[in-house]
Amino acid sequence: MYETPITGLVLSGGGARAAYQVGVLRAIARLRRGTAASPRRSPFGVICGTSAGAINAAALACGADQFDATVEMLSGVWQDIRAEQVYRADSLGVIRSGAQWLTMLSIGWLLARWRKARPRSLLDNAPLAQLLERTVPLQRLPRMLSGRHVQALALSASNYSASMHVTFYQAAAPVAPWVRAQRVAVPAELSVAHLLASSAIPFLFPAAELDIDGRREWFGDGSMRQTAPLSPAIHLGAQRLLVIGAGRVHEPPGRRVDNTGYPSLAQIAGHALSSIFLDALTADVERLQRINRTLTLLSDDARVATPLHPIDALVITPSQRLDEMAARHVDELPPTVRGLLRAVGVSGSGRAAQGAALASYLLFESGYTRELMALGEQDVQARRDEVLGFFGWPQAPAAA
Repeated sequence: MYETPITGLVLSGGGARAAYQVGVLRAIARLRRGTAASPRRSPFGVICGTSAGAINAAALACGADQFDATVEMLSGVWQDIRAEQVYRADSLGVIRSGAQWLTMLSIGWLLARWRKARPRSLLDNAPLAQLLERTVPLQRLPRMLSGRHVQALALSASNYSASMHVTFYQAAAPVAPWVRAQRVAVPAELSVAHLLASSAIPFLFPAAELDIDGRREWFGDGSMRQTAPLSPAIHLGAQRLLVIGAGRVHEPPGRRVDNTGYPSLAQIAGHALSSIFLDALTADVERLQRINRTLTLLSDDARVATPLHPIDALVITPSQRLDEMAARHVDELPPTVRGLLRAVGVSGSGRAAQGAALASYLLFESGYTRELMALGEQDVQARRDEVLGFFGWPQAPAAA
């Protein structure tokens, strides 16, 4: 049985940046083992994920009866990951996807006159499906739900066909679907196809087809049009939230970036992806904090009359800029991928790197992901007392 009050875990998107989330979870698991009581089951009753965060979320839900072991399994995957496990990095694969896609951008009007060339994305993520089949045992999810090891799992995707944000969820008990402006919730038997759809970063990875209301429709990354990323966890019964982002939410005041000329396609794409993955989460957390403050100003009678109730939320996001971290590892990408990224403006390394923000989402290489995980562990350790207080975990008694 999951712990009460029910803690919801919200994992945002970010491609390779999601390795940071696993570092945070690893540190939390270590903290819990150091408390007076450390059950093996997951501390999260509701788990929600988007994009690469959906992959981490699904793995955690499917291993909810063995939380520590599942976190270590995820750690092993992320710390040894290689780009070719996520997308085709061989010459043929890059030529068939990225090179053709860039050609269509430049002289597509000419090609369209004599050839049916319809490249779908910059990269072909076919290898990711095989990785998910090996590492996310979704066949265990019904058992985890029926055994009350977890209450619900939700994965979000963006419906290209209907211009709608969709949250697919699977729960232990019936939960009525909710409908809001431009976003809906749909009960479903979650599958690898849902994970591929949720993590289909626009332009970088191809869209995926899913069944919805008896129709086949196209879906992409769930971070798009996700105006309320905290909402699914609350609808599914979470009474407090741990939110783990995959990008720095607040920049230091006064930070400036040198003007190096007109921005490249890579710089613009990196900025756009950061907006997709970060802005909605920041806005929704601020909205939750405002509601909590407003509720404290109400009288007891007024609080009883409103359907709103305070939600305690702990938000953990990277303390360092991940694009600057990625710049130190760009050279670890396969040569074919580096060449493709150079074509859109990713160049240099270290402090001289340009367009590193885009690379930070595609750097599925162990040097980068291990540094991300170490940062996640470091950030939790820096907020150790706050984390323990959020979960209500007592300190283990000192040895005599």
